[in-house]
Amino acid sequence: MLCRMMHLLLPLSASLLFIGGMIFTKRASLAGIGPLTFLFVANLCAAGVFSLLWLLGGEVPPVDRWWQPVLIAGLYLMGLSCTFLAIQKGDVSVATPVFGIKVIFVALLLTVVEATPLRVSIWIAACLATLGIGLIQWTGEGKRHHLWLTLVFALSAAGCFATFDVLVQRWSPQWGPGRLLPAIYWTVGAASLLLVPWVQWSDLRRVEILRLVLPGAVLVALQAFCIVLAVGMFGDAARVNVVYALRGLWGVGLAWLAARIWGGSEANLSRSTLFTRFLGAAVLTAAVVVVIVAGD
Repeated sequence: MLCRMMHLLLPLSASLLFIGGMIFTKRASLAGIGPLTFLFVANLCAAGVFSLLWLLGGEVPPVDRWWQPVLIAGLYLMGLSCTFLAIQKGDVSVATPVFGIKVIFVALLLTVVEATPLRVSIWIAACLATLGIGLIQWTGEGKRHHLWLTLVFALSAAGCFATFDVLVQRWSPQWGPGRLLPAIYWTVGAASLLLVPWVQWSDLRRVEILRLVLPGAVLVALQAFCIVLAVGMFGDAARVNVVYALRGLWGVGLAWLAARIWGGSEANLSRSTLFTRFLGAAVLTAAVVVVIVAGD
């Protein structure tokens, strides 16, 4: 049993790496770095990291299937763009718990793809998730416009990445993870070259900015490596995403701690607001746990 669950260490690591990346992303945003610049650097880092998976082997299918990694790469680009916009528009402690809704989307998509009836646990989880989002939304403290934008972008990112995971799980056996995953991220890297005219090159030459952007981009690439490798090799998308959803809990606490150390709006949150966000994150976590426990 323990050996069968060892692959869940990958999404656990990814959940922590993700929060670290988002904290650096937020700090870079406050320093004036736009999402397109961060997206460019993060995608090039991801293309490099995922190249290592070519060593895992596999086979390249006929040309008529090459659209598959292109489609998945497009979902990744949209999801990551929405992620950065959610972090830029709002607090890390608001966005990261909402990203946890991804596991509900994954469960729903797997139900549709596998043509099985929707389990009662999914409905329970969906109700809990709605409650969790409601609790987090309730903590806007006067910034309702930014809060709603954060929620919309975070939910959009969750939807894109959920579809990404389901398609990787479905198509990876045909390619092998050593072929599909590098092909996806080489496409991501190539597409990112279109962003060159909008990259803030002058800012990236400043050491204080580079110290924010580069670690953040590397952490984002490494968390993607862990979570996508887990889905691509083991195919256990539902369980993988449940563990990964723990980032919602880490996000509230670590974002507050980072703001206390380096400064930021989250350091000034009232106790009631912080408690409500923790409660919303806990309810969202409970929702994803319901999905996995009921699915055993």
